[in-house]
Amino acid sequence: MVQNAMSAPSAPVQAMAQAVTQYVGLDVGDQHSHLCVLNAAGDILEESRVRTTPGALRARVTAMPRARIVLETGTHSAWISRLLAAPGHEVIVANARKLALITANDSKDDRTDAETLARLGRADPALLAPIQHRRAETQADLAVVRAREALVRTRTVLVNHVRGAVKAVGGGRLPACSTASFARVVAPVIPEALRPALVPVLATIATLSTTIAGYDRVMAQLGERRYPATAQLRQVAGVGPLTALCYVLTLEDPARFRTSRVVGSYLGLRPRRADSGTRTTQLGITKAGDGLLRRLLVSSAQYILGPFGPDSDLRRWGETLAARGGKNAKKRAVVAVARKLAVLLHRLWATGLVYEPLHDTHRRTPPTPVHEPAAVVA
Repeated sequence: MVQNAMSAPSAPVQAMAQAVTQYVGLDVGDQHSHLCVLNAAGDILEESRVRTTPGALRARVTAMPRARIVLETGTHSAWISRLLAAPGHEVIVANARKLALITANDSKDDRTDAETLARLGRADPALLAPIQHRRAETQADLAVVRAREALVRTRTVLVNHVRGAVKAVGGGRLPACSTASFARVVAPVIPEALRPALVPVLATIATLSTTIAGYDRVMAQLGERRYPATAQLRQVAGVGPLTALCYVLTLEDPARFRTSRVVGSYLGLRPRRADSGTRTTQLGITKAGDGLLRRLLVSSAQYILGPFGPDSDLRRWGETLAARGGKNAKKRAVVAVARKLAVLLHRLWATGLVYEPLHDTHRRTPPTPVHEPAAVVA
């Protein structure tokens, strides 16, 4: 899964004014990247290696005739794609999840991968399922959200370690409390024998909680000052500042999608398909796209369907699905609500409409007739 890339489902690769004369496959590595250059007839003109540094790559492509350069999504693909496009080359970033021709190759190596990318780029760019990277500014702001998420995961691991360590010595269950207040609440009840081991861990948990709170303030400021669209999304109960900001930063531009309905698929919330003939197999979701945003939307869906979720069309629809019964009915309903929520948020963002929780219910309910009192006959 690529954390810093966005797929571009709504538009094919745009033709450039100047004709492409060469096709380049670039297999990127941390230290070196392998190049394969083809001419218009598909003949190999060059196979070489270049260091994966801005200076080396810039020097190599600046003197090159205008080319279509193909590379896969990965850690370096965002900055490399921007660097290669600067001299005027047509750069295509291929979705690595869609390139079974490379990943399933039983003779896989860097030179072969570079040649395969070049030949796919020459044949039909649509075969590469090209993606569009975010702007550098958006990527930097999204790094704040991801840094917070990394700290939250670390804190969770440490909290679970403390609880497990206390249980292992017969200390029983530690008091229930919020994660933010965990270090303060449980410190007095840590068994004496474990204090040398666990008190430093509690200090680290307290520091992480303070740092996470700082990130929360930074994200609130980002939403208010730079991404006012987050306020539009927060109209929906269960969508907080973190989910709204992550949604806006991940999608970046609502106009990228032809319709709101495709957002659910983009975020990996639609079921996988493996139909053959008359057989239809029930499969899990694809889990494509951004995993963090998908988890946040599922968390919001759990709130919507939970005991504190207010009445809404979304809640009623999810409860109807859960009531059908069957294995894992509630879990499937939560994922379905998360998918519908993703579509709803895009619609609110794209149109600027005011959210009405029971809009569909009121539209389907006929107005109550007003009966006039009978006339009194004298």
